[in-house]
Amino acid sequence: MTGHTYRQLFRVPEFTPLFLSAAAHTAAGTVAGLALGTLVYRATGSPLLSAVSMFGPSLAQVLGATFFLSGADRLPPRSALTGLSLAFAAATAVLALPGLPVWGVFAVVLLQGLVASLGGGVRWGLLNEILTKDGYLPGRSLFNMVNGLMQIVGFATGGALVTTLSPRPVLLLATALYAVAAAVTRLGLTARPPRASGRPSFAATRRSNAVLWSLRPRRLTYLGLWIPNGLVVGCEALYVPYAPDAAGLLFACGALGMLVGDVTVGRLVPASLRPRLATPLLLLLATPYAFFVLRPAPATAAVCAALASVGFGAGLVQQERLMALTPPELSGHALGLHSAGMLTMQGVSAALAGGLAQLASPATAMTVMAVTSIVVTLALWAQREDAGRPEPVGPPVR
Repeated sequence: MTGHTYRQLFRVPEFTPLFLSAAAHTAAGTVAGLALGTLVYRATGSPLLSAVSMFGPSLAQVLGATFFLSGADRLPPRSALTGLSLAFAAATAVLALPGLPVWGVFAVVLLQGLVASLGGGVRWGLLNEILTKDGYLPGRSLFNMVNGLMQIVGFATGGALVTTLSPRPVLLLATALYAVAAAVTRLGLTARPPRASGRPSFAATRRSNAVLWSLRPRRLTYLGLWIPNGLVVGCEALYVPYAPDAAGLLFACGALGMLVGDVTVGRLVPASLRPRLATPLLLLLATPYAFFVLRPAPATAAVCAALASVGFGAGLVQQERLMALTPPELSGHALGLHSAGMLTMQGVSAALAGGLAQLASPATAMTVMAVTSIVVTLALWAQREDAGRPEPVGPPVR
């Protein structure tokens, strides 16, 4: 694939089944997250537990990144992705069981996070392998677009179903969607060998993590991908306690804004301009939530969520930089570390935001998280300015 149009991407063998399986997986996760967050909030009345139930799998990502991430390049991609979707289907079916205690819910959520820690590295490493180097950013942009669309549809549909039915049937719908993702992966992708030799192990994971973390420009890129984004997701984790009857609307509007940001960065912004957009987009990501101190009505809050989420387009710019700084044999591991670190920070931020909301209010907690994200973004920008020219890419891992 030498062009940059979305139509050309679908002419690349294996791109379409990978794209469709990711869409089904995202839809399942969206529907399941809203249903589970609502179920836990109705049972406990706790903003903290509701937020952690929705974003809790992310908290376990740090364990997966520490122990299992070498598998992102050392496992056959088709088998790994099929197994991940089937494992999520089984776990979501367990969450739908009547009478499952809250501690049981969080045990399953923890297991989901451990399983998911491999998913980002395997999927995005395979995408990087399927497409040429100049095709990765438009390809990832298209994946982000369908992610946004699936979230819009998933949150809108899930919100309506949770209101009219109950959370448990919605969890069963998510189970079916995960099974569809597994089937599309198994039937649509060809069997490819692992990108790297050797068995997945803690030692191999540790060595690769050390290589990736050894380069200062790459460290700053990782921090920029993880922290500002994660803090803003802490704001999103409070949609249910902030506006219980309009949470689906807030999530859907946020997903719409993310879609606009991905289209703009991935297709409309010239390549020469993209590197300068990371910091402005990250500031846009957080600033609208700072106004939640005024406790806007749900309709105004939805507009703020949509505007802020345009800033998620910063992730595309930063991923492009990350790939430019990473040896090819570590591409899957590097993208997996990005995904695991980002999701871990999202889970930590959801827990922090939920704790603040219990001590103060959801609006106050959202404001604090947004202001912190702005401060971190400006601090990282200052560090990048001081970093000077990029150092050579790190040595290959053996």
